[in-house]
Amino acid sequence: MALSDTDFFQPISGAELPRFSGVPTFMRLPHVALDDEKIAEVDIGIVGVPWDGGTTNRPGPRHGPRQLRDLSTMIRVRHPVSKINPFEALNCADVGDVAINPAGLDDSMGRVTSFFEKMMASGVRPLTGGGDHMISLPILRALAKDGPLGMVHFDAHTDLFDDYFGGFKYTHGTPFRRAIEEGLLDPKRVIQIGIRGTQYDGEDIEWGRAQGVTIIEIDEFFERGVKDVMAQAREVVGSDPTYISYDIDFVDPAYAPGTGTPEIGGPNTFQAQQVVRHLEGLNIVGADLVEVSPPFDASGGTAWVGVSLMFELLCVMTTSPAHVRKMG
Repeated sequence: MALSDTDFFQPISGAELPRFSGVPTFMRLPHVALDDEKIAEVDIGIVGVPWDGGTTNRPGPRHGPRQLRDLSTMIRVRHPVSKINPFEALNCADVGDVAINPAGLDDSMGRVTSFFEKMMASGVRPLTGGGDHMISLPILRALAKDGPLGMVHFDAHTDLFDDYFGGFKYTHGTPFRRAIEEGLLDPKRVIQIGIRGTQYDGEDIEWGRAQGVTIIEIDEFFERGVKDVMAQAREVVGSDPTYISYDIDFVDPAYAPGTGTPEIGGPNTFQAQQVVRHLEGLNIVGADLVEVSPPFDASGGTAWVGVSLMFELLCVMTTSPAHVRKMG
């Protein structure tokens, strides 16, 4: 943590300024741009990637970061179970949104990678609000410069498909196949949890397992329980650098309907929190929460689930040995 001016990085309390007022930032934290001199003091940067150019079904996740920010005004500072206050443990800030190109997939992916490379160069670990799941690929291109990462992936879908629409390789259903092919992920250190729903042909699951990916389908998840499955997740990724990717459609659509490809039969919101809590102490180099689609949940309930899970992720990120304290 930086030793100077730590009060600057404290979120605004709802007891000081009503939660419905003020300029919305993630968790009411200060906004620090990447070119601001204070970026050198930031440990974890919360970033928005408002892009859904990889969506194949219901569009709308481009609006996710803005609604996640709005709903995050309800986040307080202390975790109810672990008692972690991430804003005391580390300097956290909202570092803004990637300036994506909504009309250009390749250009947008380049912009995402460039933004995250700048974050990494400044020593800032990212916690990202999406955006569709395609954003994970350009993020991993920035984070895996020194070698392949492990990954804990919560999702109803593997996102290991090869292509869509006659050979198109880049959609929200393909990012982790591309990431494995590009050497960004070590498949033997990847575990996917919550996979379910009707299938095209099962080739994505077969391909993933052939590469060494551990895939926990939803029936197994419920039969074994959260504690047992997450103990296996910890064994799979070990102590080496690991990325966490959390698709909101991991959660049953009864609790999180605002997403592009909902699948029934998923975990409830308490189980959705529990799985993250078991990540405490892992070597987490970054995390994302993706596929919140406000047009399909105007009440904001899905975004509230999503940003609550982002707070859970933030808390476990503060326990990660990946963090090297900055000495100001």
